[in-house]
Amino acid sequence: MSDFQRLSVTAIAEAVNGGASAVAVAQAALDAVAAYDLVQPQAWILRLPPEAVLAQARAVEARVAAGEALPLAGVPFAVKDNIDVADWPTSAACPAFAYVPARSATVVERLVAAGAVLVGKTNLDQFATGLVGVRSPYGAPLCVFDQAYVSGGSSSGSAVAVAAGLVAFALGTDTAGSGRVPAAFNHLVGLKPSKGRWSTRGVVPACRSLDCVSVFAADLAGAARVDDVLAAFDAEDDYSRRAPAAPPAAPVGTFRFGVPRPDQRLFLGDDQSAALYAAAIERMTAAGGTPVELDIAPLLDCAKLLYSGPWVAERTAAVETLLRNTPGVIHPTVRAIVQGGLAVTGVETFKGLYALEAYHRAAEPIWDAVEVMLLPTAPTIYRLKELLAEPIALNANLGLYTNFVNLLDMSALAVPAGFRDNGTGFGVTLIGPAFADRALLALAERYLETFPMADTPPLDLTPRKPGVKLAVVGAHLAGMPLHWQLTSREARLVSATRTAPAYRLYAMAETTPPKPALIHVGEGGSSILVEVYELDFEAFGSFVAEVPAPLAIGTVTLEDGTSVKGFVAEPRALDGATDITALGGWRAYIASAG
Repeated sequence: MSDFQRLSVTAIAEAVNGGASAVAVAQAALDAVAAYDLVQPQAWILRLPPEAVLAQARAVEARVAAGEALPLAGVPFAVKDNIDVADWPTSAACPAFAYVPARSATVVERLVAAGAVLVGKTNLDQFATGLVGVRSPYGAPLCVFDQAYVSGGSSSGSAVAVAAGLVAFALGTDTAGSGRVPAAFNHLVGLKPSKGRWSTRGVVPACRSLDCVSVFAADLAGAARVDDVLAAFDAEDDYSRRAPAAPPAAPVGTFRFGVPRPDQRLFLGDDQSAALYAAAIERMTAAGGTPVELDIAPLLDCAKLLYSGPWVAERTAAVETLLRNTPGVIHPTVRAIVQGGLAVTGVETFKGLYALEAYHRAAEPIWDAVEVMLLPTAPTIYRLKELLAEPIALNANLGLYTNFVNLLDMSALAVPAGFRDNGTGFGVTLIGPAFADRALLALAERYLETFPMADTPPLDLTPRKPGVKLAVVGAHLAGMPLHWQLTSREARLVSATRTAPAYRLYAMAETTPPKPALIHVGEGGSSILVEVYELDFEAFGSFVAEVPAPLAIGTVTLEDGTSVKGFVAEPRALDGATDITALGGWRAYIASAG
């Protein structure tokens, strides 16, 4: 097993610009990804083939040899899978939504132009709806220090990939705190730039008017280097903004920083988080700051607009077609949230906009009283089992101090603030007015330099349980009536793919619910759409025990030549059955029959 040292953006770029091998860096990243697959393969949705990664590195070496000085020369990175990469699928953690873009997102284009080397696309809460990282058919990326706890979301896989030392930085997105909460739990720097400061062209919207691309890095210098590359106006992005000629500057010498009144410091019973926040206030004071108590009640009230107000309808707008036509393919918790947007009226929307303007006005005096706010990033952390049992309320708790930031057009930078006894990270967020991003980076540097933080605990490298891969073709597909038999066993989606061209698909007669029969015929067969899931051995055994005749579990060959377990059928399954092979898959048949 690799030692999984965290990677420095600036050190790698300087070394490669100085003649070090970008190919060697890329190979080391590929090796680390492969080794960590024994621990958390669910951090990824798509890993680029090794040759595609190494080809990028060779191109960087050629550019450096030709005399180019590249700010991100040879730096391995990952992107959240709601951000487009040309010629590779974008799924937003929903296989039925996936598409292959012809062009990369602007942020990816700029990073590659700066010499960065893309390794893959990371897992997320489906459609970037959640702060937990557990709402994905690809599994739940977990806290790198204790896999009993969630990693935070929605940018869960990006945070894990950086925290585990697989890449030097990773892009996330941040609408409600998704670029900050995972940073806190995994002891990372998470920069959420001001709205419109980085382009969102080529990003699947969550709330398009609020969305920001964000970055996770091991240190401030790495986040700042990425910001140097990405902060630019993009005429192709309707929400891109030109930076002011004189953005807010970092204070020199002493400064004032806002903290909640004692009665508004809410940690939901987590005394260790409360103690770590108190220590962070002391650290910021030692950096030259004077704490100023603020009434943050208007901010907390504003935060409620994001999920309890009309902005939920903006999330609905992003997935409306899928929600109306095939709602079953959407994760149940995500579906419950976005369905609420269908009932939002125009009147309610305007009332929400009026309320938001009132909150904007209420927040204005903050920047007369302080140069920056220092808030907990999240009040506590939860175990995976706790989140699965109470997915809505506990998710809302994690957004207590983050949900209002984009609504109120603020900049934010999440930084580490220590560890709980269980090793999970606690973080604080520096929050400023719009376009104070560089000022926040400068203040964070002073904060982190005051006195040492506790040593980073070792990674939890407990190997994942060995599992069995199972191909499903019909009623067990995502969104179909029997899919719960997989989700109840915590099955993890490995891929949406096809069989080898050696099968025919039949709709069996008189089954409830309707079910297909997949028959191996060899020559004359076709490729059939399937989803491949992984279950642990015990779960697989209990699943097989429930499969009724004339179906059975046998071996299915996939289009790449590999074999997995999958549904097969006895000859009697074809009595009265209809050949639907020409449709290519069960979903197409159900759509045609409906």
